[in-house]
Amino acid sequence: MTASSPSPSPLTYRDAGVDIDAGDALVERIKPAAKRTMRPEVLAGIGGFGALFEISRKYREPVLVSGTDGVGTKLKLAFQWNRHDTVGQDLVAMSVNDILVQGAEPLFFLDYFACGRLDVNTAATVVEGIAKGCELAGCALIGGETAEMPSMYPDGEYDLAGFAVGAVEKSKIIDGRSIRPGDVVLGLASSGAHSNGYSLIRKILERAKPDLTMPLGGVPLADAVMAPTRIYVKPLLALLQADHVKGMAHITGGGLTENIPRVLPDHLTAVIERGEWTLPPLFQWLQQEGQVADAEMHRVFNCGIGMVVIVAAADAGAAMQLLAAAGEQVHHIGLIKARDEGQAQTIVV
Repeated sequence: MTASSPSPSPLTYRDAGVDIDAGDALVERIKPAAKRTMRPEVLAGIGGFGALFEISRKYREPVLVSGTDGVGTKLKLAFQWNRHDTVGQDLVAMSVNDILVQGAEPLFFLDYFACGRLDVNTAATVVEGIAKGCELAGCALIGGETAEMPSMYPDGEYDLAGFAVGAVEKSKIIDGRSIRPGDVVLGLASSGAHSNGYSLIRKILERAKPDLTMPLGGVPLADAVMAPTRIYVKPLLALLQADHVKGMAHITGGGLTENIPRVLPDHLTAVIERGEWTLPPLFQWLQQEGQVADAEMHRVFNCGIGMVVIVAAADAGAAMQLLAAAGEQVHHIGLIKARDEGQAQTIVV
């Protein structure tokens, strides 16, 4: 009689690479951060199968506006430099700034965090940044998803996606239809490269091999590169209340030359005067080290202008004053003109 082989030991989800306890620990860690973002309209938030949000009665004809985005290859630098505290704000900013340009007040935000192996400290740091972004935008972090998927991502790496929902009164939607020749283009300063152009930034860093502690504009180079995306929500919502705004453009991928046309009627063009603001030190360094042509800079990076606002010439002074009082650095960067046949819709001169 032959001896039977021993039975294999029972397998668990942890043996397969998924740590349910770590996921539970993360939820407990992030609850206080999410609680700081709550709004009165939240009926049920983190923990349920779905989050519940009541539309405020201040709207007579509410239109919901939604947006989704990620952080892009800026995450590769977060992994490489072990800097996870700012990318959460980037995630929020990319979506809330997008829905803002149509006049929407961001109401709530959800995040998706995916990794191969869950590091609770790293994930909690990222979510703290998301909560900070939601506080800056005045929206509730109402829910999200943490997905631990062994072998899907390299160890120490993760991916992020974000989803924002806002509301605007139907009669107050900003769609650019009222823009006319002679209107003024205002530019609100960016905090850096925001979350766009990082494949080129990484290529320049790879070529230049700089000392990351090198001072650039008063901060180390690494800080300048990783500066979180500026969130323009509260100052621009205040400006919208004054009925000055005809159009807005969030300057993301595509830079100045490809984002401003998205809010212009076909028969108009925006003439941007490049000399009206100083190119920030980060962009000066990137252009010099990468030998990047001006036209390429304008279609890849925000070049120091993270949001464009179009107003009537008569309202420009009041709008600039209101924005400056709200803490924005604002520049008169151009004019709207009639478009000639075959002419680009944004010209940087």
